[in-house]
Amino acid sequence: MLKKFVRTTAILAALAAGAAGIAVVPAGADMTVMVGGAAMYPTRNIIENAVNSKDHTTLVAAVKAAGLVETLSGPGPFTVFAPTNAAFDALPAGTVDTLLKPENKAQLTKVLTYHVVKTSALSDAIKKMVMDDGGKHAVPTASGGTLWAWVKDGDIYLSDEAGGVAKVTIADVRQSNGVIHVVDKVLLPK
Repeated sequence: MLKKFVRTTAILAALAAGAAGIAVVPAGADMTVMVGGAAMYPTRNIIENAVNSKDHTTLVAAVKAAGLVETLSGPGPFTVFAPTNAAFDALPAGTVDTLLKPENKAQLTKVLTYHVVKTSALSDAIKKMVMDDGGKHAVPTASGGTLWAWVKDGDIYLSDEAGGVAKVTIADVRQSNGVIHVVDKVLLPK
C-alpha cells in the first residue's frame, strides 16, 4: 500500500512538474551517458560498462588479453582514455593482431596502461589544469609515460610520446571507480 502511494505521488509530481514546464530527471540519470549504443551507468565500474559498448570491443579484448580486467574493475580511481574500434582499425595493418598475441602481453599492457591515469579527472578539471599550465598539461600515465593535454575550441586533445594526437569525443563518462573519456586515436608510448 505504501509503495503504491509513493509511486502514485511520484507520478503526480512528475505530471505536475511537466505541466509547469519543469523537466523531471530521475536521480543519477543526468550522469548516464550513451556510448557505443549502450548506457554507461555511473554505479558500474569501468569494465562492467565497457563490455556493453559496441564501439569498444577491440579495447575490451585487449584489456582481457593483457590481464587488466581485475585492475580496471578495482576501486581506482582511474581516468581511462578509451580508444574506439575505429581508432584501433586506424593502426597499421596487423598491429592489433600482433599485440594480442600472448608473447606480446608486456607491450600490449604498456600501450593500454598508457591510456590510464591513476586518478579521476573530469573534463572541467583537465581544462583547468591545461589553463593553469599555460595551454598544455603533462599527464603521467599508469605505464610510466606522459601524455600532454591541451584544449582547442573547447575540445580536449591528447598528444602522445610518438607524436600522435587524439581528440576526446565523449567526455565525462562517470564510473563507480573513475571516469572514461572516449578518444578517436590509440595513444602510443615511445
